[in-house]
Amino acid sequence: MSSHNDVELLGISNAIVDVLAHIDDGFLDKIGAVRGSMTLIDADRAHEIYDMMGPATEMSGGSVANSVAGFAVLGGNAAYIGRVRDDQLGEIFNHDMRSIGVDIRLPKAADGLPTARSHVLIEDGGQRTLQTYLGACTELKAADINDDTVRSPAIVLIEGYIYDIAEGPALAKKAMQLARANGSKVALSLSDSFCVERHRQTFADAVDQTVDIVVADEDEVNALFGTDDFGATLDALDGRDNLFVMTRSEKGSVIVHGDEKVVYPADKVEEVVDTTGAGDAYCAGFLYGLAQQMPLEDCARIGTTCATQVIQRVGARIEPGVLESG
Repeated sequence: MSSHNDVELLGISNAIVDVLAHIDDGFLDKIGAVRGSMTLIDADRAHEIYDMMGPATEMSGGSVANSVAGFAVLGGNAAYIGRVRDDQLGEIFNHDMRSIGVDIRLPKAADGLPTARSHVLIEDGGQRTLQTYLGACTELKAADINDDTVRSPAIVLIEGYIYDIAEGPALAKKAMQLARANGSKVALSLSDSFCVERHRQTFADAVDQTVDIVVADEDEVNALFGTDDFGATLDALDGRDNLFVMTRSEKGSVIVHGDEKVVYPADKVEEVVDTTGAGDAYCAGFLYGLAQQMPLEDCARIGTTCATQVIQRVGARIEPGVLESG
């Protein structure tokens, strides 16, 4: 994959600032949130919840943005397309990404909605509940996807959530066409099982026609194929030539590429602190291995190491040096 003179990985996704805070019992009841859920909220509600939260940590987030950041921290060469507003949170997002070497390909928007933020409410035991205001994310346009912003990365990673925004399907299609024309591989992250259900046919068509790599957890890939269990999903992969990268929490991960199948166990973990971004970290590690042209088993090992580190601390970010210590 190193024939490209551009970056190894380009991510296209919702640019969201994570606002992480620990909450006490009763907080979720107070705001009427279902434990473990992700709820979309408006700007007023976002301010209201922020005012009720205790001390918080802000860092750039969003699923694919986390994977891109992790990829860069591991030593990969990465770029990113996502829309932030020229405001305080937009500045935090871009600064965070640039500080680890990610090439930000879109300028901050001078007008429009404020930068997106997700209130990540963390309970003792690591369960997280998300209250997300999408703001500027929803204003990413097909016009933002062009030769100048996409160029010719080895892999283009597109976030499933992109399909929820007005021009999302059009811009994802355009990104895939440009990737195809430039010899880039197309990877699709399925985001969450509800997202898959909203766009199942579109995703299925993309996987049939254009997508080289599918990154998903067990629920998401089951939703894609309309199966009730993972065994039936594995049967559905027969005869496909896409690379499927599938995580299964404590059951580890399963990688299927044509006739090749790798089943990789999860690492033992003393204590799960925060599950935020485990899948994103796995994706980062796996794609990093792939970009270095490692065998699939090694890609799975690196993904597992990254995910294991992330669930043992707060936040979705891989720390530098994870591969040396692992």
